[in-house]
Amino acid sequence: MLVTDFHFDLPEELIAQSPPAIRGSSRMLVLDRESGQYQDNFFRNLPEILRSGDLLILNDSRVLPARLYATRARGLQTQRNSPDPSGRIEVLLTQQLAANEWTALVRPSRKIQPGERLLFSAPDESEPLLQAEIIGASEFGERTLRFDPTPDFHAILNKIGHMPLPPYIHRDDSQEDRDRYQTVFSHEAGSAAAPTAGLHFTPEILAQLKQNGVQIETITLHVGLGTFQPVRAEKLEDIRLHAEHYTLPAATAEAINKALSDGRRVIAAGTTTTRTLEHCAQLAGGMPLAAHSGQTSIFIAPGHPFRIVSGLLTNFHLPQSTLLMLVSAFAGSEKGREAVLAAYVHAVKQKYRFFSYGDCMLLL
Repeated sequence: MLVTDFHFDLPEELIAQSPPAIRGSSRMLVLDRESGQYQDNFFRNLPEILRSGDLLILNDSRVLPARLYATRARGLQTQRNSPDPSGRIEVLLTQQLAANEWTALVRPSRKIQPGERLLFSAPDESEPLLQAEIIGASEFGERTLRFDPTPDFHAILNKIGHMPLPPYIHRDDSQEDRDRYQTVFSHEAGSAAAPTAGLHFTPEILAQLKQNGVQIETITLHVGLGTFQPVRAEKLEDIRLHAEHYTLPAATAEAINKALSDGRRVIAAGTTTTRTLEHCAQLAGGMPLAAHSGQTSIFIAPGHPFRIVSGLLTNFHLPQSTLLMLVSAFAGSEKGREAVLAAYVHAVKQKYRFFSYGDCMLLL
């Protein structure tokens, strides 16, 4: 299959630029995987749609304020010659490699090469709070940074960092994003983007789900570089994703094993959760799941045999994206793509809000 097989026309005005006024008030398009039929609904009705005995898996990764702004340590003259008149270098931390080492996207990347040092300051302070050396470079603007040791790195990050809103949100981050670009159940810090299907949940909806007999467990997948990179291949078989770190806790592994044994549904909240669970299933090779941590670069496309996930809650995704391919795969190996694209056309006509701060879709 070709990447262009997953194209749809999306008006710019349907790309949500801000979260809904009230968390949990989003619309939800429900797609029946067997019939391909869809129905308009609201996320607040999820507790009535899921069944008692369903197992709902959430990604509890917490988004870091991972967008930083730096100056080069070479002096003012270099800054004047920079394409950015302010001399500002944008650094987006995407994955922690070691105690003080991170992979990052750097702009303008062509000017920032290994051996250079970057200084990170608060807007109201002249002395840098963080310093880092570029120790590696790869294509597409990726750099490896080694920060000078500091006892309070994350405290400084929280002070000077910005929430890493996606590039299709055409505004600076605000204080509101510190809360709204974060799920209410986020716990394990490490993501460079939000697991956006989880943004719809409120404490009240989670409580209602439990009251209705839905079991809730978590995994952790830290969303990394792949979220920010466009697909550059023409054929699906040529697509390669960046590896992301995940953890499958013991309680979740046990709950999944029991649900599968009982014939109960496992509902994944988000594509990050889906990728983690399906990777773990491949790794187990038909054996019961066991608690572990690791890296996954699994790419799920039509034809993938889903071994764990039997229901998927997800936001609406970019045209020709790997996430849209995953959703199409889950909708069915033969006609799933057509069913999902038809549902997307309906969502466009009905003016659903798209992408990170947008509405959602439930496939059962």
